[in-house]
Amino acid sequence: MAEPQVADALTKRIAQLNERIEWGMEMGYYFYLQPIEELNGARVRIKGRGEMLMFASYGYLDLLGHPKINAAAKAAIDRFGTGTHGVRILAGTLTLHEQLEQTIARFKGAEDAVVFSSGYVTNLTTVATLVGRHDVVICDKLNHASIVDGCLLSGARFVRFRHNDMADLERALREGSTSGTKLVVVDAVFSMDGDIINLPEVSRLCQRYGALLMVDEAHSLGVLGKTGRGIEEHFGLEGVVDIKMGTLSKTIPSVGGYIAASRDIVTYLKHISRAFVFSAALPPAQVAAAQAAFEVMEEEPWRLERLHRNIAYFLNGLHARGFDTLNSQTAIVPIVCGTDERTLAMAKYCQDHGIFIQPILPPAVPVGTSRLRANVTSAHSLEDIDYALNVFEAAGRELGII
Repeated sequence: MAEPQVADALTKRIAQLNERIEWGMEMGYYFYLQPIEELNGARVRIKGRGEMLMFASYGYLDLLGHPKINAAAKAAIDRFGTGTHGVRILAGTLTLHEQLEQTIARFKGAEDAVVFSSGYVTNLTTVATLVGRHDVVICDKLNHASIVDGCLLSGARFVRFRHNDMADLERALREGSTSGTKLVVVDAVFSMDGDIINLPEVSRLCQRYGALLMVDEAHSLGVLGKTGRGIEEHFGLEGVVDIKMGTLSKTIPSVGGYIAASRDIVTYLKHISRAFVFSAALPPAQVAAAQAAFEVMEEEPWRLERLHRNIAYFLNGLHARGFDTLNSQTAIVPIVCGTDERTLAMAKYCQDHGIFIQPILPPAVPVGTSRLRANVTSAHSLEDIDYALNVFEAAGRELGII
């Protein structure tokens, strides 16, 4: 008799979600999965909506479509074709894969690196491979879902500490005593709040309590630090992170994820991680594109300089207009609206006035902190930012947010 009940429960959950989506569509409040017909720097052409200013991109350095990167991808197809023969460990490793991993290791100041098929998979498999049932894994409460899923899959004791609260992290480290491995995992830049982890204190506590430190740099690569190398460079603490994770689909306009670490850890992952051993290799064009993107980052430092200018200009403009951006210091800028209704209405106003931006609602963020998540990039001109700020201000005043 249990099986029909399970089926009924699933059917109910599916129906509830679809009803919510249908309501959003009827009200003009459904903004997800919009088909993009053309990408051009800070602008996108949306099917049925025309050209809009893009404030939802993770392409922080505006590298998508860069001539050198496109040429590298095309050359890789000409040489190797569109795919590989299978999994890396058996038949799918190309010289391109080795070259990219060497570049990542050098860029991140590590002995070695390994690339995976997606950023989500990178976190999932790395955490699940490094710790198990006799170990403890300790996480910031606002870590990305891929980290949380890796912790659950690992079977290790899973302990969470209050967001960026170092006293609570120390409590977790003290209480998480184990004869096995202790692994602390944190985001460098938090994807919904845009704030930065307190790396100096996290690394000090990890050293004090004998824990390995893994940092997800999905939103800090190409954003933090004088040359975009990430959070260690930002704080001047090169070498304190044991396991450096990043993605190849945000600042780097490709797909995949990487781990940069000691040679021993990377070798272990390449032979034990199920997502590496049993997953097909990244295709040649994407590997070559990622490789070229790292080169462009070093060759064109003006992109990072412009990004830092734009972040400061955008945050200052929002604060001057009375918006709450939480503790953001990065290219991810939450514009807190409070209720779901105000957030959806503000998103609609912005989209109706040519700003492509998305509402973020619970459970992705806590109840009462629903927001627009604005992403500023080096592609934006100051005029673009001024236009967006004026739209946000008009919407915020009309809806009583500011």
